[in-house]
This record gives sequence, C-alpha cells and structure tokens, in this order.
Amino acid sequence: MELRDRVAVVTGAGGGIGRALVTALADAGARVVATDLAVPDAEGAVLSRALDVTDADATAALLDEVAREVGPVDVYFANAGVGAGTDPVSTPDAVWDTVLDVNLRAHIVAARLLLPGWLERGEGYFVSTASAAGLLTQIGSAPYAVSKHAAVAFAEWLSVTYGARGVRVSTVCPMGVATPMLETDPDGMGATATGAVRAAGEVLTPEAVAAAVLEGVGREEFLVLPHPEVLTFFRRKGEDYERWLAGMRRLQEKVTRT
Repeated sequence: MELRDRVAVVTGAGGGIGRALVTALADAGARVVATDLAVPDAEGAVLSRALDVTDADATAALLDEVAREVGPVDVYFANAGVGAGTDPVSTPDAVWDTVLDVNLRAHIVAARLLLPGWLERGEGYFVSTASAAGLLTQIGSAPYAVSKHAAVAFAEWLSVTYGARGVRVSTVCPMGVATPMLETDPDGMGATATGAVRAAGEVLTPEAVAAAVLEGVGREEFLVLPHPEVLTFFRRKGEDYERWLAGMRRLQEKVTRT
C-alpha cells in the first residue's frame, strides 16, 4: 500500500512502538491520528485524542470524528497493548479481563466499526500489533500468551474472510522491544517473562520495529517479523511440536534459575 495521503489511526501512540509508528507514517506522507488513554504527544500527528480502546462507544465516536475532520480511515493500527499477569492460579479474573479486553477485544471492536465502510469502498487495511508470543508463547505470562495468540487468530480470520474483498491485514510479531512494558513496568508480566524475552534475542528499538511495519505494509505481508528468526522458531514448532515444547521447557527452567 502507498501510504502517502492515507488516513491512518494508531492506538497506543503515547510511547513505544505506537509513537514510533506515528512518526514513521507521518514521514511517509500519511495523515495520522494518534490515540492513547491520555492525549498522546506524538510528533507528526494531524489529530491526537484520548481513547480507551476497550470502549466501543468511544471508539465509534473517535472514528466518526476522524471521518469528519480528516477523512475516512484507510489504515487502522491496533497497536495498544498491555502485559500483565503470570500463571492462571495467581492471576485474578480482573487482570485476565483487562489483558483480553485490550489485546484482543479492542481489535474486534475496531474491526466491527471499520469493516462496513471498507467493504463498501472495496479497500481498507487492518494492522494488529501482536507479538512473537502470538506465534510461539510467552514464558511466565499466561494472559499475555493467550491474548496474543488470539490476536493473531483474529487477524488470520479477517484476512481469510475479507482478503478477496479488498481488506488487507497484517499482524506484527516482534520479540523484545525497548518499551516500558519490557523495561520499566512494575505491574507487568514479571521477571520470568521479561527475562525470557531478553534471553530470546536482540531487543529492538521501537523505531526499528516501526520501520519493519511500514516495509511489511508496503508489501502487504500478513506476517510482519521485525525479528526474522521468529519465522525459524515458528517453523520448528510446526515441524516437531514435542521437540519445540521440550526446548521451551528448558528455556523456562533457565530463566527461572537466573
């Protein structure tokens, strides 16, 4: 997709990958709307608004405002995400609800609102920020692993169902990214999960991930892998599931010991 003059909405734009996406999209000539729980200070945005992505009414109101003030949305970056919770025994229901609401249900809300217009126009682009955890798993955090698997599954379904009708879909699946979720969030996924991420490979800057996303969108690729080695891991998982599980158990033991 050629992004120049396209209207792009980015959620979770207050920092990390979202803020980097806003800058990269603006540099590519897109008209970018930046959203976060608080009004984001995102360089390059033509419109910045506070948005709770789990609130369907607020999301509908935001998209209506964008259509009036900027134009119909061409590309939606479902980038807002949270990392919280550890094992199913100690993680309360409220944490599960929050993680699933932000990492999955917000994508469903946005797609429900955007699809009618996209299908009528014969084009639209949905980009979900998932995680390598959505293809593999996340050691140490059941809610994060489950929600990111579900986000990838929903993106797959959108692509299969609407791809022939002009709706393009990409899902972004990086490993470690230097964001507050990994580096400074005291209420996040815990030391085991963040240790596993750091042990898995290079921690990329948000800017590097944003550049990979724009390249992937330009090629209209479904899987956008800022860490190319994720594809190797994913293939190994499919080729020999039992061996892959055994290897992940060894990694679990390693990061738990350290």
